[in-house]
Amino acid sequence: MTLKPKRKILKVSVLAPDLAGGGTTRVFLVARVFQKLNYQVKIVGCQFGEQIYPEPPADIPVYSIPGFNYPQMLDSAHKILDEIDGDLVCAIKPRPTSFGIALLNKIIKQKPVLLDIDDWEMSWEGGDAWKYRPSLRQLGRDILKSEGELRKPNHRFYLQKMEKLVKFANAITVDTKFLQNRFGGTYLPNGKDTSLFDPAQYNAEVSRARYGLSEYRVLMFPGTARPHKGLEDVLQALDILNQPDFRLVIVGGRKPDDYEDQLLKQWERWIIKLPRFPLDAMPEVIAAAHLIVVPQRDAPIAVAQCPLKLSDGMAMAKPILSTKVGDIPEMLGDTGYLVDPNAPEQIAEQIQWIFEHLNEGNERGMRARKRCIEYYSLDAMSAILSEAIAGL
Repeated sequence: MTLKPKRKILKVSVLAPDLAGGGTTRVFLVARVFQKLNYQVKIVGCQFGEQIYPEPPADIPVYSIPGFNYPQMLDSAHKILDEIDGDLVCAIKPRPTSFGIALLNKIIKQKPVLLDIDDWEMSWEGGDAWKYRPSLRQLGRDILKSEGELRKPNHRFYLQKMEKLVKFANAITVDTKFLQNRFGGTYLPNGKDTSLFDPAQYNAEVSRARYGLSEYRVLMFPGTARPHKGLEDVLQALDILNQPDFRLVIVGGRKPDDYEDQLLKQWERWIIKLPRFPLDAMPEVIAAAHLIVVPQRDAPIAVAQCPLKLSDGMAMAKPILSTKVGDIPEMLGDTGYLVDPNAPEQIAEQIQWIFEHLNEGNERGMRARKRCIEYYSLDAMSAILSEAIAGL
């Protein structure tokens, strides 16, 4: 009898730009997709904060290296290089702390690089119009002072330079059509583990009781509050409706600035803030929502992104109220409710209508889940990723 040779188990090293934030949810999602493809997965990355956020899945090894400013960051980069043992390296975001290290590894170890882009980094910094033109004295300060701007590993000067190196990736995946038009590559959506995010496993009333939400009609926003995400428009809509049992429930997220505090100060009446939860606990939290709100504003930052909150709500069969921005209309199809961006009056009218026709809203939610399973599940993502890396 002739024995078939055993198939080699392939390894992938997934490089995170910052395990304390900055695309970590996408890091874990892509790692899950590689697991679907029977890769042995290891996540490696710097951590520029006190704790990893969100909490990583228990079954994926995560190697966290403390992140520093330059020149100490060079030592951290060396430690990351030592941890990279994949046959393939997947760098999340074109940042020096992920893609930059992946390119160094490619030079040293001759391992191919898949670059996954889930955001336009320079959209946060003024886009293509931004230029670094310091005086000679300012340049000296930026380089030599311990807190100088060019000591920061992911300063916009370096981000701008990293964009020019994207062509040296062996393959590229992106999560929006905007990014695909800018960088090329294969469209790999911000999907969801639909077996974990399964509404059949949870009771909405039980979840609402657990989190103190039983007496409210819950509009939920899972994630970090930022100006381009349009939460002010929802809160203004609640002012217009002025119905005392509505609440905007903001779940987890980071606090990169005081924007969330400003919202709480001005609209404390309408906001309930829930803490951070591990990824595996999020389905039960989202089960408590009557409506998921994704009110993106029409800004370059928003157009370049694919909000994970969409697939959260779709997978959990929730009615979704969002805006006509970027890929959102195409992703939802006819399974959600869409209004114009920056339009609190339209949001107020749509909220009123949805809660007056909640059975129809829940039916749309069920169709959204079916759409999510077909196009945005781990199975759908793994088929796309398999084709994208076939030549590597």
